[in-house]
Amino acid sequence: MSDKEKLVRDVGIITVAMILSRILGYVRDALIYFQFGQNRVTDIYNAAFSIPDFLYMILVGGALSSAFIPVFGGYLATNREEEGWYVASSLTNLLMLLLVFAIGLGVIFTTPLVRVLVPGFDTGEIAFTARLTRIMFIQTFFMGLSGLTIGILNSYKHFNSPALGSILYNLAIVVVGGVFGPHLGITAFSLGVVAGAVLNFVVQVPPLLRIGLRYRPVLDIRHPGIRQIGTLVFPVLIGLSVANFNLFVSQNLASALPGGQLAALRTAQRLMQIPLGIFAVAIGTAIFPTLTEQAARGEWQPFRRTTSLGLRTTNFLTIPCAVGMVALGLPATRLFFQMGRFTPEDTWATAIALIYYSFGIIGYSGALVLTRVYYALKDTTTPVVVGIGTVFLNLILNLALVGPLGHRGLALAYSIVGVVNMFALLLILRLKIGHIDGRRIILSGMGASFASLVMGGAAYLVVARLQALLGIASKIAQLEAVSAATAVGVAVYLVLAYLLRLEEFRMVVDMFGKRLGLKRGRAV
Repeated sequence: MSDKEKLVRDVGIITVAMILSRILGYVRDALIYFQFGQNRVTDIYNAAFSIPDFLYMILVGGALSSAFIPVFGGYLATNREEEGWYVASSLTNLLMLLLVFAIGLGVIFTTPLVRVLVPGFDTGEIAFTARLTRIMFIQTFFMGLSGLTIGILNSYKHFNSPALGSILYNLAIVVVGGVFGPHLGITAFSLGVVAGAVLNFVVQVPPLLRIGLRYRPVLDIRHPGIRQIGTLVFPVLIGLSVANFNLFVSQNLASALPGGQLAALRTAQRLMQIPLGIFAVAIGTAIFPTLTEQAARGEWQPFRRTTSLGLRTTNFLTIPCAVGMVALGLPATRLFFQMGRFTPEDTWATAIALIYYSFGIIGYSGALVLTRVYYALKDTTTPVVVGIGTVFLNLILNLALVGPLGHRGLALAYSIVGVVNMFALLLILRLKIGHIDGRRIILSGMGASFASLVMGGAAYLVVARLQALLGIASKIAQLEAVSAATAVGVAVYLVLAYLLRLEEFRMVVDMFGKRLGLKRGRAV
C-alpha cells in the first residue's frame, strides 16, 4: 500500500469517527438547551466547561501528543523501539505526578480563576460555576493519560481506538446528562464529562496491550528523550494556551452581555468547530506520523508533497463548509436547537454568531495542519511566536468590535485572527523549507472557492423557496427544507469539482468510498 493510500485510509477512519463524535456532540448540546434553555444556567455550564475543555485540547488534542509523537516516532523510525518505550514510561510517571499537583492547585484556586474568566457573573453564579468546574477537574487526570496513550497508538499508525474514544466521551455526557439531568440539573452533565474522560482512556488500553505495552516504573527525567519532549512541549503549551486565551477573552467580554449571549457564542463556536474536528483534525492527525518519519529521515521532497496534499485536501473539504454555514446557518440552527426552552430569539443570536464565526473555518483549519507540519520539523517555537502576535490582534479587535456589534463582533474578531494566523504560518514555512507546491495549493483553493460560492447560492435559494412553500412551524418542514438544500449544495459542489478537475475530488471520493465499502477508484 502506497503512502497516499495509507493516508486515504487513515483520514477515512478518523473522519468517520469524528462525524459520529460530532453528531453526539450536537445531541449533547441540544439536550442541554432542551432541558434548560439558553440562559444564565447554560452560561454557567459553558463557563465551567471551558476550563476542563481547554485542558482537554492541550492534553489530548495538542501539546502532549504533538511533542511526544516526533520523539517517540523518531525512535520507532530508527529501530530504537525499546528506548522509545523507556522514554514513554518515564514520561507517563512524570505526567501522573504533575497532573495530581496541577489538579490540586486547580481545585484550591477555582473560585478566583472563575472570577477572572467571567467577571460579569454575580456571587451566586460564580459559586455555582466554581462547583461545576471542580467536578470536571477530575477528568483532567484521565485526559492526560489519554493524550499520552493516543500519541503512542498514533505513532504505530493505529487510529481506530483513539477515534472511538472521542465517540465514547460525548456518548457518556449524553447518557449521564439525559438520565440524571431531570434529578440533578445541569450538574449531571458535569458528571457525564468525568465519565466520558474515563471511558476515553479505558478504550485505549486493549490496543496498547496488543502492540506490546512495555511500561516500566521508571522516572528518568535526565534522559535525552525526556529533555527533547520537554523542549518541544513548553512552546506547544504556550501556543495552545495562546489560541485558547483568545476564546477566554471573548468569554470574559461576553459575560457582561445580556444573559444567553455567552451560551450563543459557545454554541455557534462549537458548530464552527465541526468541520475543523471532522476534516482538519482528521487530516492533521493522519499526516503527522508520516511527516515525522519523513523529517527524521531527511526525505524533504516527500515531506513537501505530504504537506501540500494535507493543505489542499483540508481546503477542499472546509471551504464549502464555511460557505454552507453562511447560507444555511439560520434554518439549520432553527431545526437542530429550537425546541423546549430554546426560543426563536436564541436561534437568531446563535445563527448570527455562527455566520461571523464561519469566516474563520478556513483559517483555523489551515493553521491546524500547518502547526502539525512545524511540530514534525521539531519547530515548536514558530507557532508560538505567531500565536502570541495574534493575541494582541485578538484583544484589539475584540475591544473594537464588541461595542458596535455585540457578540457578533467577538465572533468576527476570532475569525479574522484565525485567517491571519494561517497566512503567517504559511509564509514562514515557505521561507523555512522552500517551495511547498504553492501554485497547486492556490489553484486548488480558487477552484474550491468558486464551486463553494455557486453551491452556497444554490443551497440558499432552495431553502428559501421551500420555507416559503412549507413554512417553518413544524420540524418536518424544517427538516425537508434543510435536507433538500444540503443535498442540492453537496451535489452542485461535487459536480463542479469534477468538472473543474480538482485533484482532491478523487482522493475524497476514494476516502469515503473505502469507508463505505465501495470499490476504490485510482488515487490522485
